[in-house]
Amino acid sequence: MNPAVHYSADGGVATLMLNRPEARNAVNLRMCEGLLEATEKLSVDEAVRVVFVRGSGPVFCGGADLKERSGMSEEWIRARRLKAFAAYEALEALPMPCIALVHGAAIGSGAEIAAACDFIVATPDASFRTPEAQRGTVGATQRLPRILGKRLAKDLMFTGREMNADEARAAGLVSRIAVDLEIAKGDIAAAVLKADPLALRLAKRSIDRGLELDPAGARQAEIEAIEEQLASGSYLGKA
Repeated sequence: MNPAVHYSADGGVATLMLNRPEARNAVNLRMCEGLLEATEKLSVDEAVRVVFVRGSGPVFCGGADLKERSGMSEEWIRARRLKAFAAYEALEALPMPCIALVHGAAIGSGAEIAAACDFIVATPDASFRTPEAQRGTVGATQRLPRILGKRLAKDLMFTGREMNADEARAAGLVSRIAVDLEIAKGDIAAAVLKADPLALRLAKRSIDRGLELDPAGARQAEIEAIEEQLASGSYLGKA
């Protein structure tokens, strides 16, 4: 397994650990590849009911590894960015619930990884920042406006300022604040494991698909999900 992303699974619960603590979990090519490898495995593993994404060391993720880009060609940088986009999209597309557990800083690519998950649980000291424009590049311009709204996303992007956990919670980026992420992880996993796994996957698909459709199309997406659940024989827990 790729050392930049540590994968573990037990009892229906999988964890993806961003594993470059010596570099503040800066996202490099190897980490992008590791996320793609792990999500490819998870996407077909029906035994896994919930996925958690975490960071090792003192922060969740300090952003892209800028040292890796030094001296590289435009072609390499372009290919590296496309690999990152593919990794974030693969996280977003996982069929089961995927939760980011954020402690410390989530900067740039780290904020993107967290935003690609279904929701974020953050410690009180967590913070989020999107300094791409200050670093002479473009990124994080699509997910954050959909979560935070256009004006707040522009504020963060144009100024590069830090959003603390309380502001992120109030703005809807963070779903809940937890002092102990291990306890929060256990509580969320226990709740998810009680639910019907197909119903959860269909609910996730219906929400994500519905947000891209008009109201009539969104209702149809939910009807299709209900029909699929009915056909499974486990609707409302009835075999």
